[in-house]
Amino acid sequence: MIRLGPSPNRARRSSPPGTGTFSTYIPPSCPTNAPVYARGVSARVTVIEHEAEAGLGYFAGWLGDVVVYRPYLGEAVPEEPGDGLLVLGGAASAWDDENHPWLPATRALLRTAVEREVPTLGICLGAQLMTLACGGQVTRGGNGLEVGLGQIVPVADDPLFAHLTGPVPAIQYHQDAMTVLPDDAVLIATGSQYPHQAFRIGAGAWGVQFHPEATPAIFEQWTTELTTHPAEELNEQVSAAEAGLVASWRPLAEAFAAVVAENARSGSITVRNH
Repeated sequence: MIRLGPSPNRARRSSPPGTGTFSTYIPPSCPTNAPVYARGVSARVTVIEHEAEAGLGYFAGWLGDVVVYRPYLGEAVPEEPGDGLLVLGGAASAWDDENHPWLPATRALLRTAVEREVPTLGICLGAQLMTLACGGQVTRGGNGLEVGLGQIVPVADDPLFAHLTGPVPAIQYHQDAMTVLPDDAVLIATGSQYPHQAFRIGAGAWGVQFHPEATPAIFEQWTTELTTHPAEELNEQVSAAEAGLVASWRPLAEAFAAVVAENARSGSITVRNH
C-alpha cells in the first residue's frame, strides 16, 4: 500500500524497506554511454538511493558506470564521494533524521563533495539535502503538491542546461521545497509553482527539484494511490511526453557524466557553457 506521508516529496510505501514488489524500470533501448578517462577505465558515479521506488531510471543507461548504495537496506553511506556523486529522490523530508537515520551521513557526504569540488548532482530529495548541507533552507511548500508535468524555465547559462533554448517539461512529484538556496548557489532554472527548480554551487555541484531520471513506468508507480490529483490523466500525459522528456534530459545526464569523467581524468573540473 502507498500512502501520502506527513511531509511528502512524493508517495511513500507503508511496507518495510526492501520488501516491496516494485522494481526500477530500465528501458532496454537505453544504451550505456560510459565516460572514459585514462587507459580506458570508466569513471564511476557514486549513487545514494533512498528507496526502491526511486531508482536510477533512465540514468542507468545514460551515466555509465555507477556504484549504488542503499542505506534503507542497511548499507552504510560512504565517506568518500568517488569520481562523482548522485543523490536520488525519495519520500522522506530532508530533515527527517529520526525516520531516515542515514540522512545526516548523506548531508555530510554532500558537503564533502561540494567542498572538494567533486562533480555532484542531487535530484529532488537529493537537491534538498544538498541545500541543507550547504546552509540553505527546506520547508514544507505552501503551494501544494507539485505532481505530473511541469515547465522548467532556464534562467542562466550552465553546462548541464546549455542544450535548452526555452521552457521544457519535466516530471515533478514533491511538496517540500527549497525555500532559501545556499548563499553561493546560482539559480539556473525556475518554475511557476515552486521557483527554485535547479541551482549550481561552484563549478560542479547541481541540484534539481524535478526528476530528469524518471521514466513513465516509475512515475506510474508513484501515483498508484494518489487521491489529490487525477492519477490516470497524469500518467497518460507523462507517457505521451516521453520522447520530449528523453530529448530534454538525456543531454543533462550525459553532460554530468562528462564532467565526472574530466574530474576523474585530471582531478579538476573544466566546465563549458556550449
